[in-house]
Amino acid sequence: MIAWALALGVLAVALAWPVPVTLSAAHWPAARPAVALALWQLIALAGGLSMIGSLLLLGSAPAGSIVGAAEALLPHFFDGDLPPGFGVAHLAALTLAVGLAVHLSLNLGLTVARAERERRRQHHLIAVLSDPLPDSPQTRVLPHPVPLAYCVPGVRTATVLTDGLVSALDDRELAAVVAHERSHLDQLHHLVLVAFRAWHSALPWFPIANRAERSVTLLTEMLADDGAIREVGADPLRRALARLGTAGEPGAYADSGGVAPDAMMLEARLARLVPADPQADPRDIRPHAA
Repeated sequence: MIAWALALGVLAVALAWPVPVTLSAAHWPAARPAVALALWQLIALAGGLSMIGSLLLLGSAPAGSIVGAAEALLPHFFDGDLPPGFGVAHLAALTLAVGLAVHLSLNLGLTVARAERERRRQHHLIAVLSDPLPDSPQTRVLPHPVPLAYCVPGVRTATVLTDGLVSALDDRELAAVVAHERSHLDQLHHLVLVAFRAWHSALPWFPIANRAERSVTLLTEMLADDGAIREVGADPLRRALARLGTAGEPGAYADSGGVAPDAMMLEARLARLVPADPQADPRDIRPHAA
């Protein structure tokens, strides 16, 4: 069991530092955001499980199995004695494993609860303050001069625009923005984002947690861009992004404590929308790596 514990520990260290650092610095995710997003989820899940598993195996080594360790330790839980073969180091490893699992689970629950409260608040405000866009009842328009667009997930979904946005964009640009926000909803990006927000909240001192959340936020934006491109083309989306900048997408996710798109993310997104051939028809632009 010691060998397996060490192997899982090495894997946990690799997934906690060099692997995510390498992935966050790579250029290929811009061309394959779906693959990169799946890889980030695998890294996060495997990293947490390998760390907890390594500690469990290390602490259970004297008994030969995790079940055996539980059977040996539970009768001594209240009398303070340790069974033969177990030492303070084994007990510490088991305590850390259980504590880490509980800590991550509680943070996930609290993060989901905060996101749910923010989602309910957004839906309430939308119902009171907005009007449906003509011929599109799931798209709501708020009377506000600042150009903004965001989506609110849930059983009832909504795409929210402001008067300022509607007046700032032409019809094709507006269609591109709406398609982008609907892609977020259709692809359930809020579920991925809330998991990485929970990871960052659980380990705020861990640099990789912040880097992972930023990378995943950018990848979801790129995937939503791809959805808009398939529906209306790249050129209207590029023009809309250039006009609105980062001010166009606050989002309920950012309002609940998540990462908000910034200038660096906008630059990366726009780089994917530049045609390789300057003479190409804008309707034929496809995302490519920057």
